[in-house]
Amino acid sequence: MAIRKILEIDEEKCDGCGLCIPKCEEGAIRIVNGKAKLIADNLCDGLGNCLGHCPKDAIKLIERDADEFDEKAVEDHLNNMKASKSNHNIGGGCPGTRTMVLNRQSNSDESHQSISSGDIEIKIKPQLTQWPVQLKLVSELAPFLDGRELLIAADCVPFAYPNFHLDLLKNKSVVVGCPKLDDIKFYIEKLTNMIKLNDIKGITVAHMEVPCCTGIVMAAEEAVRLSGKNLEVKKVRITINGEKQEH
Repeated sequence: MAIRKILEIDEEKCDGCGLCIPKCEEGAIRIVNGKAKLIADNLCDGLGNCLGHCPKDAIKLIERDADEFDEKAVEDHLNNMKASKSNHNIGGGCPGTRTMVLNRQSNSDESHQSISSGDIEIKIKPQLTQWPVQLKLVSELAPFLDGRELLIAADCVPFAYPNFHLDLLKNKSVVVGCPKLDDIKFYIEKLTNMIKLNDIKGITVAHMEVPCCTGIVMAAEEAVRLSGKNLEVKKVRITINGEKQEH
């Protein structure tokens, strides 16, 4: 053991939102009983990459006597996380961020949305098979990412494009975000890790026609490049009037 910089979490300030977890590349933080916890000193590199992602300012770096950072322990830990990922062990105590795979195999009419006009009734089955969907909240090791195509959508797209569920979302995992309001650098880092850590079969990026929205396309393309994987990025532009344009 030695005196070194290491993470400290103020449990009184922490609300268990989980935003610090995706930024910790070593997987050293976990939500336990609704609070973020440093699970082992030797998994924390002391660089503080997670500091800027706590809305409650509950995380800081201190100097104290701690086990040395162990890269081999981190590698083993990340491999164990990937091997044991399930519906229930990612996302922690906050129900809004808890990772879930939704079963859409049921033929029950209860999950259908009905549109009726006179003698005509159209039933649209929801195609969302996961939770959460926000890029900031989806774990890089979420079980619904592995072995599937990934849809990266600007968050205005589902509102503008009426056929979003059946045409774009069906049979895909999805992450959504706003490239104008969020940090594109964070998007690139998060997407790069998702692509590296999972066997993603293909990528579609859906964005709005407004110029600022092309940032999400750039983030996806750069993430694929940085991942070193040979994946084509299919791009779909949605007009404000709700039309789809592939490019």
